[in-house]
Amino acid sequence: MEILVTGGAGFIGSHITDRLIKEGHNVVIVDNLYSGKRENKNPAADFVKMDIRDKEAEGVFKKNNFDAIFHLAAQMDVRKSIEDPFLDADINILGGINILQNAVKYNVRKVVFASSGGVMYGECADRYPEEDEYPNPLCPYGASKLAMEFYLNFYQDNYGLDSAVLRFGNVYGPRQDPHGEAGVIAIFAGRMLKGEDIYIFGDGKQVRDYVYVGDVVEANIRALKKGAGVYNIGTGESESVNELFDILKEITGYGKDAVYEAARSGELQVSRLGVKKAAEKLGVKAGVSFKEGLKETVEHFREKIREKRKQD
Repeated sequence: MEILVTGGAGFIGSHITDRLIKEGHNVVIVDNLYSGKRENKNPAADFVKMDIRDKEAEGVFKKNNFDAIFHLAAQMDVRKSIEDPFLDADINILGGINILQNAVKYNVRKVVFASSGGVMYGECADRYPEEDEYPNPLCPYGASKLAMEFYLNFYQDNYGLDSAVLRFGNVYGPRQDPHGEAGVIAIFAGRMLKGEDIYIFGDGKQVRDYVYVGDVVEANIRALKKGAGVYNIGTGESESVNELFDILKEITGYGKDAVYEAARSGELQVSRLGVKKAAEKLGVKAGVSFKEGLKETVEHFREKIREKRKQD
């Protein structure tokens, strides 16, 4: 298949690209490298440095005959969305529409869209919300992701553009950067390996569903093959920031205590996901335990630090 991956030089997008190429697909990456990195892009993929909002994006569609799109390019920082909701909407909604308009014009058959389960359901202290629960995003980032889900419904109903929406939990793993909700793992791991202070904002009891990037890639590949729908992609379990700190401290041998500071505005206290539908319809469930995933992530950052020291 001929496949476009927007955000394909980013954390999740680059792992999806690697898998697609391994399976024999031809892949084109569109990424403006604002948060993506050249070192992440697979050399077997064609790369176009471009913002998804650019009108010139049509040229990429005209040049290629895409069968499917994995749409991951986005403004993904919750705090930035609160500070600048105009920018968030411009990238996530108008940029997304630009991709969908071209998808329809050039007869793309399928879109797999990276939405967010981490911010879609509001506070989840007493439940593990399933996909049929009415969304309740409490930040502009979540609102922009939900808006794109509605636009995908429109394009599917009116133009027959098949779509699968994957509402990710807090994705972590090798190549993770410090942006977005799961960025705390990248921050903690990097700072612990350097012996630097670790700051926890609030009481550290904030709960998230942390899902390993390899499991997320598997869900994306199956969504491409198995059809339309909205799916929560997570573990169905949850860990607090304090628990995360303790596990990483053990893995890295970090010798300090955390430094607690005031909570940040706009942050959810409890975010969880029900994942029964993904298991039943896509046949996916978390295959990597939290501790094993953290070990893989720490090793990635340890290797990066070794490489940097050699260069210095």
